[in-house]
Amino acid sequence: MVHRSMAHEDSIAALLSLLHARESFVVTSHARPDGDAIGSALGLMHLLDGMGKRVTVAFADPIPVIYRWLPGVERIQVALPVATPMPDAAILLECDGFERTGFERQAFDRMGAGLTINIDHHLSGKTFASFNWIDPEACAVGAMIYDLAVASGTEITADMATCLYTAVLTDTGSFTYPSTIAATFALVEHLVKRGADANRIAQAVYFSNPPSKIRLLGAALGNMQIEGPVSWSWVTQAEMARAGAEVEDCEGVVNYLIGIAGVDAAVFLRELPSRKEFRLSLRSKGEVDVAQVAERFGGGGHRNASGCTLDGPLDEAIERIVAELRPDRRQPVH
Repeated sequence: MVHRSMAHEDSIAALLSLLHARESFVVTSHARPDGDAIGSALGLMHLLDGMGKRVTVAFADPIPVIYRWLPGVERIQVALPVATPMPDAAILLECDGFERTGFERQAFDRMGAGLTINIDHHLSGKTFASFNWIDPEACAVGAMIYDLAVASGTEITADMATCLYTAVLTDTGSFTYPSTIAATFALVEHLVKRGADANRIAQAVYFSNPPSKIRLLGAALGNMQIEGPVSWSWVTQAEMARAGAEVEDCEGVVNYLIGIAGVDAAVFLRELPSRKEFRLSLRSKGEVDVAQVAERFGGGGHRNASGCTLDGPLDEAIERIVAELRPDRRQPVH
């Protein structure tokens, strides 16, 4: 394991003590799960399996097609446990609160888990649980689970390695975000040595898209606008219906906008089913901090990758967010 701060090591030691003292766990992550949410949850499941614990993984929303091949994905449930025996602890990954999971807070209360554990790497992370481990320096929650696995002495199996590699690959933008450092490559090198097939994972994640996603991408790129260093695009519910697209098909569209030469801030807006709100994905290059922008609208995330939700109509939502991304409105970098 790459050397980290004493606080990092202390957090891992304290968390391992909590895990060793309990026998059963439920693991969940945020609604509309992405590669890090799913990969880190399954990676943690395999780790807890290796420690001889009982573990349930639950997500409120369906698993996107490109991740349904991951080892252990068939064990994922669509509801929190309601029958006895109830879990001793609930572990939430990449969440800033219970509501972020998509499950109602009352569902957690009904489980009666005596301990809640929050593991997050977002700058906007909040200490809402009984135990909170927030590490904004981590490139992905999957990297935090990797550090936990190494410290535990539990064998990193090929299944665990595959899930954690997928988590890190996707949450670093295929190793292109500023969070990618030398230690990131050392981490994934170890995971490959432990059985993660880098080529197979890349094929499944990036080269197995359904036609609906490509049709939706065409609609989004057709809506693309550029104003100096800012680019934006959107899709409406009607456009999604014409493409036969699901919510998961919107994943990654914003990366095409930030990939334009001369653009250093981009936003993609997806109309929600209510047709009264839009979900925004923000990306940036270099020193542009879109986390600050997202936080001003009740969202959050990373400096170069964040999200939030805005009220419609579309033209007003676009004007509000683009106004914040224009160079003359950006907050100074400290």
